[in-house]
Amino acid sequence: MKVSISIKLLKTIVNNMILFDDIGSYPLPKDVKKDRVPEAVMKKDPKFLTIIKDAMRQKIEAGVDVPTYPQFQDMNQQFLGIINDESMAEEPLLVRKDRARIMELEAIEEVGAEYYKKNEKKLNIRVCVTGPVELYQKQFGGTAYTDVLNNFAASIDRFISNSIDNAKSFRISTISIDEPSIGINPQIMFNDSDLEGALEKAAKTASSHKIDTEIHLHSPLHYKLVCNVPSISVIGVESAASPSYLDLIDKKDLEKSDKFLRVGVARTDIFNMSSILNEKYGINVWKDPAKLEEIITVMETPQIIEKRLKKAYALFGDRIKYAGPDCGLGSWPTQEMAFRLLKNTGIGIKDLKKL
Repeated sequence: MKVSISIKLLKTIVNNMILFDDIGSYPLPKDVKKDRVPEAVMKKDPKFLTIIKDAMRQKIEAGVDVPTYPQFQDMNQQFLGIINDESMAEEPLLVRKDRARIMELEAIEEVGAEYYKKNEKKLNIRVCVTGPVELYQKQFGGTAYTDVLNNFAASIDRFISNSIDNAKSFRISTISIDEPSIGINPQIMFNDSDLEGALEKAAKTASSHKIDTEIHLHSPLHYKLVCNVPSISVIGVESAASPSYLDLIDKKDLEKSDKFLRVGVARTDIFNMSSILNEKYGINVWKDPAKLEEIITVMETPQIIEKRLKKAYALFGDRIKYAGPDCGLGSWPTQEMAFRLLKNTGIGIKDLKKL
């Protein structure tokens, strides 16, 4: 779809500020193996807690307005490990609220205190939780037990509620419910009413606290379903790698249901991007870091990111509330490259605001 936008319209971005956020996952330091993370979590290894704090500091330094707590755990097991533990359950698959804890949030309290001391205001953060549909699909596949789905939803709401109640040195300003299966996985057997009810239940507490509550979709094919969920206010779209996703969304639907967008303006599909470089040079660029860095210096520059946001804004205007990378950066080769992508993203967003 061809779009145009006037300088006058662009300048309204200044008054309708688009916030720069990130999805969550981040590369581990080079000397830390992914398979060591579960043990480090279980033992609350001080070295691992330091890794979490350092990654959060990197996100802040990169200019992220609303950084997500660094996610190094498996997105499903992080929550299923607790929900399935009978010693932590009120009933099957319903976690007790006092045990519904996200340990990363406790780790970054120190970073929040540092930020407050330096800036004299609390750090706004984004909390990402795996959604009830995704957890259900992981554990039960293509069957459809609505009561079980609702227990997953109630458990996720308790993780959110506990996080809000226990935040001291930072302000939780965004809750994101990660639901990659919706719109992609054909095995989902629930009807729309059941899905809407579960999402509403999962986001209930966040909505009651007037916190922006987002659903992170990997495909916006069923975005209209989310428009029927009152407690969700923001729909996330991975539109940097797949610009045509924006064409699937009608601004009128967003206005009618009072929903906003979180648009992806920087690609994170590192393997697809590296394949382009492999073909260009006829080598495996993963073995040539200098060539791999073209992802940052050529493919995902601030200028390219700015152009993507400009196009999205031409389509949706002030219905865009957040912008950032498409997805998490956990699969990226180094923290340095991930940091530089975040930095480029922030520059691209801010450059558009200066027009």
